[in-house]
Amino acid sequence: MTLAAAVNENLAHTSNVLIYSSMAVYLLAFFANMAEWIFGSRSKVGRTAAALTGKAEETTAAGAPAVTVKKQGGTAVMERPKVVTRAAAGARDVPDGPGAAAGDEQGDLYGRIAISLTALAFIIEFGGVLTRALSVERAPWGNMYEFSITFSTVAVGIYLVLLALKKNVRWLGLPLVITVLLDLGLATTVLYTSSDQLVPALHSYWLYIHVSTAIFCGAVFYVGAVGTLLYLFKDSYESKLAAGGQPGRFATSVMERLPASQSLDKFSYRVNAAVFPLWTFTIIAGAIWAGDAWGRYWGWDPKETWSFITWVAYAAYLHARATAGWKGRKAAYLALIAFGCWIFNYYGVNIFVTGKHSYAGV
Repeated sequence: MTLAAAVNENLAHTSNVLIYSSMAVYLLAFFANMAEWIFGSRSKVGRTAAALTGKAEETTAAGAPAVTVKKQGGTAVMERPKVVTRAAAGARDVPDGPGAAAGDEQGDLYGRIAISLTALAFIIEFGGVLTRALSVERAPWGNMYEFSITFSTVAVGIYLVLLALKKNVRWLGLPLVITVLLDLGLATTVLYTSSDQLVPALHSYWLYIHVSTAIFCGAVFYVGAVGTLLYLFKDSYESKLAAGGQPGRFATSVMERLPASQSLDKFSYRVNAAVFPLWTFTIIAGAIWAGDAWGRYWGWDPKETWSFITWVAYAAYLHARATAGWKGRKAAYLALIAFGCWIFNYYGVNIFVTGKHSYAGV
């Protein structure tokens, strides 16, 4: 039997249709996310500025918003302001932006539509990954195209799981959808590879273990990198306000819809710290697989080398983040460098460098 005969062309075609369909739904989710950011919570913009200029809401000693009394037609009415989620304790303890938790009813409506569309696109894309696997009866990550569509599926899945756990990550929706569209656009054009069987070196149960954990780690590292990048922007914004500066209207409109910088910093650190042990296991699993396939556990192949460089970079970040002198922006730069190493390990090494892992090319 030839290799071509082992491919179910109908399922392979169905997979392609589902991937393109998911891109269309992700595009709709992008517009819904944009609507939430542009039209939602307009009346509530300015919490960070108020907190940093001493105009924040008065609170009780216990930290709850103070009760105010208003008279309506001669009758005293007790009013309690909405509770503002505070950032983690730090140099600037400011409230999280309203866009991080939907804000007003109009913004919440657009946000819920965006989440629903994102969930629908995730289901469709997952169907595309699954049918791709069924078309050749193997794990759907034997080349860069399959790795890319699986990677974006896992990244969206992590976002939806965080939402289901009631985590305040609505702010992640817009950058996530943009990234997924770019990833799928690159996958379906430059990286596309027809459904086919694996090369002999990949016929191992380690394919399911090593590559799946690498994909999951990359998706989690991506989520952490987005949080880190937004932290840098929000920290600069808060610093400018604290120094008495006046950011532009566009910057204010965007930044006020993000969580406080301390919240973003803590979120990114926890995400990266949680997945780092699994990345360590990924490298160890790859070394064991290399011993079975090539007779040596480590040979400084370009993919192995950059996997190790990525590990060192994240280890340096976590160490720096736990060291008093390297918290904040310095540690954030290290986190972005580490994620840059992961990106180069995938795209750069596979496309521009020749090695034993070149079978997973374009």
